[in-house]
Amino acid sequence: MNQCTEQEVKRMLAMVSEQRREQALHYKHTFGQYCCLKAYLMLTELLAEWGRIHQLSLPTQPIFLYNEYGAPRIDNGPCISISHCKNGIAVAVNDTPIGIDIEAVRPLKEELMQKTMSPTEQAEIRKAEQADWQFIRLWTKKEAYLKMLGTGIISDLHHVLDNTDTIYWHEISHQAPDYICTIAEQ
Repeated sequence: MNQCTEQEVKRMLAMVSEQRREQALHYKHTFGQYCCLKAYLMLTELLAEWGRIHQLSLPTQPIFLYNEYGAPRIDNGPCISISHCKNGIAVAVNDTPIGIDIEAVRPLKEELMQKTMSPTEQAEIRKAEQADWQFIRLWTKKEAYLKMLGTGIISDLHHVLDNTDTIYWHEISHQAPDYICTIAEQ
């Protein structure tokens, strides 16, 4: 994220599809533009590797198609998921549905916890040594799972993680900069 400059945004704008260029320029601030462009370029690198592994020829500048919830996909391509926050950018590519979410760890807000977490999850957060980290851990699981489903946040979040026993979870967390990234896949 330390490469986020207007010059870097200008450089990357010349490297992406017209569709992604337009999406990036919808952001009013350099940071949003940078994240949008960097995520796309990371995705193109992953797609090139995925194509080599699967011996497929994929476009070097993929065009996104979107479902009714706004979830992106690539026509005749693998499943993808993209996320970014102030501390990082995360991209995932897979043969089967996949979701990824990355969030900066920030102070826990009681009201947000009550709005989004089940009573069991709230108790788990309150018992945790680092409640703010536990909240973000559960939040990223929920978002990654919903992205994997292709819906994003469309309803009550309290019981999103009920009945997710068949989901494979991967978590990456770093204390400097403080973030948690979670991947959900079938």
